[in-house]
Amino acid sequence: MSTPPEDWHAHAIAAEQSGNRPKGLRLLEQGLAEHPDHAQLHNSLGSMAMRNGDAEGAEAAFSRALERDPGNLEFVVNRAIALGRLGLHDEALSLLVRHEAVGSRQARYWSVRAATARSAAQPAEAAAAYDRCLAIEPRHAKGLHGRARTALDRGEADAVARFDAALAVNSSEADLWLGKAQALDVAGQHTAARDIAQQLVAQAPQWLEGLKFLSQLRLGAGEQDFAGHYREAAKRVPSDPGIPSAHAAVLAGLDYAEEAAEVAAEARKRFSSLPYFALLEAVHAGAAGQHERAEEIFANLDLDTSERAIHEARHRIRLGELDRAETLLDTAITEEAVMHSAYALLGLVWRLKDDPRATWLHGQEGLVRLLPLRNGDNVLPPAIETLHGLHDTSPLPLGQSLRGGTQTRHILFHRHEEEFARLREAIVATLKDYRAGLPALDETHPLLRHRAVPWSLAGSWSVRMHGGGDYHTSHIHPQGMLSSALYLIVPDEAKSADQRGWLEIGRPPPDLGLDLGPLTTIRPQEGYLALFPSTLYHGTTSFGSGLRMTVAFDVIPVRPELHG
Repeated sequence: MSTPPEDWHAHAIAAEQSGNRPKGLRLLEQGLAEHPDHAQLHNSLGSMAMRNGDAEGAEAAFSRALERDPGNLEFVVNRAIALGRLGLHDEALSLLVRHEAVGSRQARYWSVRAATARSAAQPAEAAAAYDRCLAIEPRHAKGLHGRARTALDRGEADAVARFDAALAVNSSEADLWLGKAQALDVAGQHTAARDIAQQLVAQAPQWLEGLKFLSQLRLGAGEQDFAGHYREAAKRVPSDPGIPSAHAAVLAGLDYAEEAAEVAAEARKRFSSLPYFALLEAVHAGAAGQHERAEEIFANLDLDTSERAIHEARHRIRLGELDRAETLLDTAITEEAVMHSAYALLGLVWRLKDDPRATWLHGQEGLVRLLPLRNGDNVLPPAIETLHGLHDTSPLPLGQSLRGGTQTRHILFHRHEEEFARLREAIVATLKDYRAGLPALDETHPLLRHRAVPWSLAGSWSVRMHGGGDYHTSHIHPQGMLSSALYLIVPDEAKSADQRGWLEIGRPPPDLGLDLGPLTTIRPQEGYLALFPSTLYHGTTSFGSGLRMTVAFDVIPVRPELHG
């Protein structure tokens, strides 16, 4: 005689609540062995798997539940959430859209759909779905929170008011207070934004987002010790290794490598069991030119990761040990997360060694191009006018390549203004021209292996630089496949042959100390789009007077979904 499904569920939940979740999972699996077509048991297994951190197992269980009861909205929403945990946001959104008829009157459905749309980089869809959620349940806490965040993402004028509305329902949510501070900063109310940021840091000194935002505000105010509050936070929460790690990153991001090394060295003493801080000290000491200090650490470092390989390779390049650097990088290129960083350094090593693979990687015809923007005469003037207004209240960003000037906040093409939607369309059309001129598909090449798959934009921003010293230091975008610079305003000096304000492609970053010039230079032209592999270091030269305004973005291959 079989045990009823409800009893299997009850026993499993009891086991989980007693602290034995593995037993609970086994009981649900046993129950499904007896009742393989019981949809609710599959759903219960998915929910418990999610609580156990197994998003893949949860998604499979929710999918089986939905197969057995296709109209069940609970199963739809649960599977969508699991797909989101797996990073399959587009598939999750498609699933929710297909079941709108059964969910259209439920606030939770619209809240989950909105959050999914936001994760899928569809902020307009997210805003509309949050509005539907709030029309059904005006005090829906997650709906109010998400709608406020979406307003900030899209640059909507009522963002501050939306955060106030969300805080009226849930005043204890720290992220809402941070969002309000960020919205106040965008609105030019810097003192009010800083008051909130300082309160957040005082109340939650271990919260890295709050610490970073206060650094941004202090940098914007011109304070030299813009990261000093990290030291105070570390004193208050001495057991948290995340604070000194973030402190070092903020300092290093603006070329304070020696100071970052000292932060890492102090943390290394306090967290002696964490080899990460030894690596961090070596990284920043090497960037500061303290090669003997870095060498001693690397020689005794018990850490075998791709991150260590990348950073030690940089150290070996500084010392001229190119073969050792290449060996380290050969191991790192096999890992997707660091592949672009590894290829960027390999490109330099191969150039220094006159290896023909340098030409294969970056020298093939069509990889670096300057193309006229499709429909540029129509889309650029309104975009430029709006961008000037944004730059007037934008800061010098933390942790970016910019040295002087301003960079727009958040993702530019997520904003609500139509002029940016039209600009994005023109860029996407121009990308087709670039793709058409690429060399043939090459499954071994970091860019050309994606020649035939769909592409999408990931991240977008605008930079405005002034003459007198503003420039981009040489850098890469390791999360991209293709990098860019669209020229909106070009200073008169850049139109001459002395290369002031030009884009340099392939010049090594300064900390490597290499006597190696750029592979090529690009003279900026208004209305033209420069495109090049993200494995290429790039930066700009400074110029004496005038303005230089660009829009930039990364391109990535569209990730294939795991399910049909």
